[in-house]
Amino acid sequence: MSVLAQKNILIGVSGGIAAYKIPLLIRQLTKLNSNVKVVMTPSSKEFVTPLTLSTVSKNDVFSEFTTQKNNNPSWNNHVELAEWADIFIIAPATSNTISSMANAKCDNLLLSCYLSSSCPVFVAPAMDLEMFKNNLNQENIKKLKANLTDVLPVGSGSLASGLEGEGRMLEPNEIIQYVENKIKDTLPLNNLNFLITAGPTHEKIDPVRYIGNSSSGKMGYYLAKKAKELGANVILVIGPTNLPMDLLNIKTIRVEDSEEMFNETIKFFESSDVVICSAAISDFKPTEVVQHKIKKEDGLDSIKLEPTVDILKKLGKIKTSQYLVGFALETDNIIDNAKNKLKSKNLDAIVVNKIGDFNPISSDYNQIDFINSSLKITSFEKKLKSDVSNDILNQIIINVKET
Repeated sequence: MSVLAQKNILIGVSGGIAAYKIPLLIRQLTKLNSNVKVVMTPSSKEFVTPLTLSTVSKNDVFSEFTTQKNNNPSWNNHVELAEWADIFIIAPATSNTISSMANAKCDNLLLSCYLSSSCPVFVAPAMDLEMFKNNLNQENIKKLKANLTDVLPVGSGSLASGLEGEGRMLEPNEIIQYVENKIKDTLPLNNLNFLITAGPTHEKIDPVRYIGNSSSGKMGYYLAKKAKELGANVILVIGPTNLPMDLLNIKTIRVEDSEEMFNETIKFFESSDVVICSAAISDFKPTEVVQHKIKKEDGLDSIKLEPTVDILKKLGKIKTSQYLVGFALETDNIIDNAKNKLKSKNLDAIVVNKIGDFNPISSDYNQIDFINSSLKITSFEKKLKSDVSNDILNQIIINVKET
C-alpha cells in the first residue's frame, strides 16, 4: 500500500506546456487510492481543460475565487482547500508561479492556497533551459526551499523551445516516487522491521475438535495495519480468524496451532526490530492427537494435557536488540501479575488488557495499560481496537527513542 493511499492531495496547475501531463499524474494518484482535487491558474486552462482534470479526479476543479452557479456567485474558499490537503503538489510550476510564490504574491487561487497551506508542499519546475538557470529564478527557488517548500529536481532532454538541457518537468511517475520517498522519510517507523503475532491457536484433540479460545485477532490485525501506515515493514503471523486478509504489502502467514506459531515467529525474529506478541496462544494442548473422530458413544473420561511452548519466554531469552512487547489478560492482581510477566520473560514492555464490562478477547473494544521496562504505567480509556493500536504504537515509538 502506498503512503499516498487515502491522502488528500491538492494539485496546483500553472500555465506551462507540461500541463498536458497532469491528467496522467492525477490518474496514477487515484489508482493509489489518493483523493485528488485540482486548483488551476487562469492561464493553465489554455494547455489543459478543467473538464479533463475534473473527469480524471472525479472532483470539481477550481480556478477562480468565485464560481457562477445558476447565476449566483459562489466563493471558492482557498483556506478550506488548503486545510483539506494533506499534500500539495504544484506541477507544472512555471518561472512566473515560482516567482510569485517566493515573493508572497496572491493574485490567483493557486497562490492563495499556497500561502494558506500548512501541509507539505512539493513544486515541480517546468521551464526552458536559460529560464531555469537564470540567477533570479534560482534565487526564487532558494527562497521556496528556505520556506520549507520542497522543490523537485528537473529533468534533462528536449524542451518545448527545441533546445536540449535542464528544465523539463519530471514525469508523473517520477513525481509520485519523489513525493512517496519524502513522505516515507517523515514516518516514525520508516524501514523498521515489525513482527506481530495475532489471533488464537487451535490445539487439535481429534480431526474435528480442538482446544482454543475466542480471540478475534483484531488487536494484532490493527497493529499490523497501523505499523505499515507509519512506515514499518510488517510480518503478521496470525492464527485461525475470520478477519479479511486485505493487508496490502504486509507479509501475512496463517498458522493453526502453537507449534506452527512458534516456528514461523522464530524464523523472522532475528531480523526484526520490534516484535509484538498479541496472539492469544492456548496454554495447553493434548499430549496425543486422536487420529479419528471420537464418538460420543465411545465415551471420554479425560483428556491428558501438556503445556504449549512459551513463545514469549523463548523470545525473551534469545533477544539481542529487538524491542519485545507482550500482552497480558489478567483478572486478579492485574498490574502486579503483568509486571512479574514483564520481568520473568525479559520483555521491554507489556500491554495489559483490562476485563471490565466487556471481554477484550472477542470485542471490537479494548482498554489497556502500557507498562515499559522501567515499570512506568500509562493508562488509556476504553476505545476501539483500531484506535488502541495507535496508542500502543505511539508508546513503542516513545520508548524505543528513549532506549
